[in-house]
Amino acid sequence: MANIISKSAFKPQALKYFREIEEQGQELIITDHAKPVIKIIPFRHEPHVILKELRNSVLSYKDPLEPAGQDDWEILK
Repeated sequence: MANIISKSAFKPQALKYFREIEEQGQELIITDHAKPVIKIIPFRHEPHVILKELRNSVLSYKDPLEPAGQDDWEILK
């Protein structure tokens, strides 16, 4: 679960929140007028994890020279 904080509360304590994100590994969502505008996540040096999420997400791809449309991605449905 992500922590949520307003932009005005984040600004004076930014370094404190950066340390917490680094240590705890949780994400932080910053809001502006109660609307989420920024998500800060810890850096992970694991590109295979991102690719693993995309694996098998295309239902069908008949023409390899044409770009895949949004309707072809299961993850977007």
